[in-house]
Amino acid sequence: MSTVDVVIPCYNYARYLSGCVHSVLSQPRVDVRVLIIDDASSDETPIVGRALAAADGRITFRRHEANHGHLATYNEGLIGWSTADYTVLLSADDLLAPGCLSRAVSIMDASPRIGMVYGRTIHFERESDLPEIDPGGFSFRQWSGADWLRLRCRAGYNVITSPEVVVRGEIQRAAGGYRPELPHAGDLEMWLRIAALADIAYVNRIPQAFYRVHPESMMRTVYRGSFLDLRQRKAAFDSFFQHDAASIANAHNLRNLANRSLAREALWDACRAYDRNEVAVCHVEELVDFAITTYPNAASLPEYAALRRRQWLGPVICNRTQIFAAPALLRKVQRAALKQRWKHQGV
Repeated sequence: MSTVDVVIPCYNYARYLSGCVHSVLSQPRVDVRVLIIDDASSDETPIVGRALAAADGRITFRRHEANHGHLATYNEGLIGWSTADYTVLLSADDLLAPGCLSRAVSIMDASPRIGMVYGRTIHFERESDLPEIDPGGFSFRQWSGADWLRLRCRAGYNVITSPEVVVRGEIQRAAGGYRPELPHAGDLEMWLRIAALADIAYVNRIPQAFYRVHPESMMRTVYRGSFLDLRQRKAAFDSFFQHDAASIANAHNLRNLANRSLAREALWDACRAYDRNEVAVCHVEELVDFAITTYPNAASLPEYAALRRRQWLGPVICNRTQIFAAPALLRKVQRAALKQRWKHQGV
């Protein structure tokens, strides 16, 4: 039976910890170990964590007397502790879906070239929101690492939430830990690194994990959060190509493709600010500077021409007349189609 080490970092999530651990220990057909790392929580995490460890020998509990930060805590578990065939990093407020580990493990056991498996993630706020999971048969799709990298660079965004990921242990150890200089985009950079080492697979249809969305979550911010996310994604791609370019065919072209995607997104965000008469809120000048710095040929992009037309008219006219409503609607439909493709195909 294959072994799976699940690392659960916890900071002030005592109220969720038992449910998270139960979602791991209830996984069938795998031999699991759990490491709970309390990063100096001020709530009842030590009490809950120690009680869980005392009740089940598969659980180890550690507590930091001082806060180490999330990336150092991740690395402590994934690189410093885990020795299993497969590894999982699971936040204490998230849950594994029933059967997710056996599905991922069966895929990688049968295909040694595959180094990472992910799948659909259901976002939820309350446990009552969770759907029933059909434990029946499943299928999956597989990409070479090179093809998956190209798809990510062409899109410019992350398609993985995180709790749904299962990584082959030897691949995780070869990839190394999370980089401390990427506190907000380290996960995207990690997936890119893993794809440089192995093939990637996606479980079709069946959810692999449940991701808890908190009301105060940064996911719910709009303009400023969107721009910060753009910059963080650029930092992830930059770090990846800086450290791993030597091992990647066509690294220069892939980096250029990623930069082009990020620039197009920034310019389109600027366009939408004109359409909504929210130029000041959206920080259009920063978005344009970002696009040009990221992709020096930004002026050749269709989004740049679209922005120039809006700048000539001004935000008030753009908003009152909705003269650009048709292209905005088309873009909205395209994004909805991409979201559905992500949901059903993983990319």
